[in-house]
Amino acid sequence: MRFSAVLVVLTGVSAAFAAPTSADPFRLIVTHLEPPLVPNSVMDLALELGYFAREGVEVELIRVEQTPLAAAALLAGEGDMANIGVDAVLQLQVQGTTTLKAVTSPNKSLPFLIATKDSIATAGDLVGHSFGVGRIGSLDYALSTRVLASAGVAMEGLEVVTLGQPNIRAQSLAAGQVDATTMSIGTWLSLPDKTGLHVLIAPDAYYAAAPVVNKVNVVPEAVLADRRDEVVAVVRALTKISRDFDQDPSAWSAAMAPFATQMSADALTGLGQSFAGGWSVNGGLNRAELQYTQDWILATDDFKGAAPISLEAWVDFSVVDQVLAEMGVDPGSDAPAR
Repeated sequence: MRFSAVLVVLTGVSAAFAAPTSADPFRLIVTHLEPPLVPNSVMDLALELGYFAREGVEVELIRVEQTPLAAAALLAGEGDMANIGVDAVLQLQVQGTTTLKAVTSPNKSLPFLIATKDSIATAGDLVGHSFGVGRIGSLDYALSTRVLASAGVAMEGLEVVTLGQPNIRAQSLAAGQVDATTMSIGTWLSLPDKTGLHVLIAPDAYYAAAPVVNKVNVVPEAVLADRRDEVVAVVRALTKISRDFDQDPSAWSAAMAPFATQMSADALTGLGQSFAGGWSVNGGLNRAELQYTQDWILATDDFKGAAPISLEAWVDFSVVDQVLAEMGVDPGSDAPAR
């Protein structure tokens, strides 16, 4: 199994805000150590399957754990592009670091769903039942509150049980300890026994009710100015592989198989099919969704008192627009609204 990557070690606090310098190869920072079972695996698989190479750009994956290290590595000049949470981009904006621009989102939506016991047939049936969450105020709690509200159900009408990580919540549901919970489609499919359980709100409906963009790929302004052709090539490669996986879900399942040996072939096939309509076939930058995300994040407690931020302060649509001008707009669900 070939897997090209580098685990970055930050070297020197004094370099934390150094401007990136031109380098070969183009260094893409990701926040996972192995290809994940979600759509942002396209970054790993674009390298493995030669998509970057075919666009004429040599890409090296730099692996760190979690968004804060990815942002720090990018600002320290340890990479040229990083896949980080939108909340982190906005936090940097508030703190005065305004040099990072989002140029694409290969994994804009979290593939969340709400699963329940079979006896709960509609969202309204949840009232009075127990609902497992990570913690009060966690991402799954906040998003599910909005999703349920759109279905006319208030979280206050449920018995909220804090359980921690998604796998724990899933296991608690399967064991009958809670009546419903939120989890990713991957966690759902990995449950060995789903007897008596069903998906109440599927990922596409979940995202439609709470279109919060999860992560974006950002580049420093200096990289966008000095290495724009490579930035465009990377975005073009990610868009092409997203379209290929959207058209043929089995291609993603086959590509992921060497990195997901814990999952059966049938489970991987089902997971690939579940991403239908979720791939960033047009670059993942939809103005309305990004504005919704920004407004939602800025309304959280972490941003109390923060000055208003314009979308143009941290999003650059020009790279995706250039790619779409070359490739055309895919009629899929990733509408590139401006």
